[in-house]
Amino acid sequence: MAGQEKVRLSEAGLDTAFWKILLVTGVWNMTAALLTPPLFSIVHRYPISRSAGLRRIAAYVLGSIPYLFTSVCVRGILLPPWNPVTQQFLPRSFRGLLHNADLFALQTWDYLVILVVAHAYVYYMRARDQELERAELQRALAGSELQALKSQLQPHFLFNTLHGISTLIEVDKARAKTIVLKLSGLLRTVLHHGNSDLIPLAEELKFVEAFLDIEKMRLGGRLEVRWEIEPGTLQSLVPQLILQPLVENAIVHGIACSREGGWLAISFRRSEDQIELSVRNTVRGKATPGSGLGLQNTKARLKHLYSDDASLSFAINGEGIAIATLLLPALGMHTPELREECATLQLRSM
Repeated sequence: MAGQEKVRLSEAGLDTAFWKILLVTGVWNMTAALLTPPLFSIVHRYPISRSAGLRRIAAYVLGSIPYLFTSVCVRGILLPPWNPVTQQFLPRSFRGLLHNADLFALQTWDYLVILVVAHAYVYYMRARDQELERAELQRALAGSELQALKSQLQPHFLFNTLHGISTLIEVDKARAKTIVLKLSGLLRTVLHHGNSDLIPLAEELKFVEAFLDIEKMRLGGRLEVRWEIEPGTLQSLVPQLILQPLVENAIVHGIACSREGGWLAISFRRSEDQIELSVRNTVRGKATPGSGLGLQNTKARLKHLYSDDASLSFAINGEGIAIATLLLPALGMHTPELREECATLQLRSM
């Protein structure tokens, strides 16, 4: 602005020092800058809204008068009056102070620009806060739904396990007592992780192994378990209790319903960006249809945890083998304690 004024004055034949023009222009803009924070504060407290729209618009229009008065006073304090004709500073006086009001249209324009920008800023901040609050509520809702699914899954698992124990009480009390003790250890494992959504595969396999110990005591030699875990993958993170409903379905609907029993294989493979976890089992005999709660919960949990980045598929091939396959994003954790546990688990599963 000072450079533009210098060019204009030079064309008019007036030789004014550039520093004077720069000083006058700078003080003019400094006046608007000093009055901007109070205006922002007023707009933040009293924005134009539907409930008080017309009243506040009228108030802001009338507010241009005190803004003009304040602007004149601030400019008079910062700099002596400037005579644009002679291009000289004048002594401070009341008349010189009133001279600052000559450009009232430009000062009113500054007021309106600040007012519009302040309202735009306030509306932007409120919209951002509402969006953050909405996102927080959605995360809380997703978390509560996930906990509800987990709490729904655990009673379902307990019901099936206790039903198996009840069938043994009259036949083999010692074995039933042992299974109860195994079940208590199993529940301690669940409580140990609390509300954790993701746990190391090593911990998940501990739980599945304990669950299979209970099923082996119930089914005896009719259940054969095979582990196919790639070395160095047990530190990968998987959802807590994600394998249990798949293993339980395999036993209930594929092995327990057959007099000859069958085998169950748990495999885990990991690539750079994806985890493939599958449960395969023989299908013999005729099982009673289930409620499908376990698989429904598993799909719902995957949707909550990974959105569309994870999937669960189920199929029975031509050889009569049921295959449930989980595809998850590859996540992992690396701690010395976990690596030691992983090595122990791998030795046990070989």
